[in-house]
Amino acid sequence: MIASRLIALMLVCAVTASVSGCFKPPRTMPDASTIQFDGHSALPPDCAGLARPSVLTDAGWRRPQMQWGCATYTNLAAQLAYPQDIVKPQSLGPADAAVAASAVHRYQTEHVTPLDKTTSRESH
Repeated sequence: MIASRLIALMLVCAVTASVSGCFKPPRTMPDASTIQFDGHSALPPDCAGLARPSVLTDAGWRRPQMQWGCATYTNLAAQLAYPQDIVKPQSLGPADAAVAASAVHRYQTEHVTPLDKTTSRESH
């Protein structure tokens, strides 16, 4: 009796997990290369071109298409400070170990440089 209930519970859990919306995104999911550069600004992707047919159904009805990555890459395009970095990224310069070590030393010895009162949030 207990074994049959346990098997039934495991079966219900397995079916529930398989239809609960836990799925992997498609392998053809877009990447950051969908953001374009027109010489002046970053252009967000065409969301219609990112649409993929839904693999989910709701009570037998097909759900609408999903536009994988549309919001992510549209927001990223809007946030780029230097859109030309899409085409030709700047190389990373060498690290300045002396400046980093000095900052750590000031922090450890409690000699931290105070914030500029005219431009910081704590200015009032």
